[in-house]
Amino acid sequence: EFKKYEEQLKANPELEKMINDFQQKSMEIQMKQMSSEELGPEAMQSIQQLYGIVMQDPLAANYMQASMRFSLMMKDVFDIIGEATGTAGLM
Repeated sequence: EFKKYEEQLKANPELEKMINDFQQKSMEIQMKQMSSEELGPEAMQSIQQLYGIVMQDPLAANYMQASMRFSLMMKDVFDIIGEATGTAGLM
């Protein structure tokens, strides 16, 4: 399902750029939060507004949801591998 939406997204460069911009800004905010950098309310409001805009497009919404499910599945796989190899928590 993720690959299906990814292929459809590649056929729409404008939407793909918008999603990439959102993901980049979201990652920047997450990195700042992990480094205990204080974020102003405008940063959070900005990412929420961008998320709202992105999610208005059905393809973007489907892609983002499939991407999240894929990420969770991969996390589960890494957790299982970690447990089996005795490296749980190191990945």
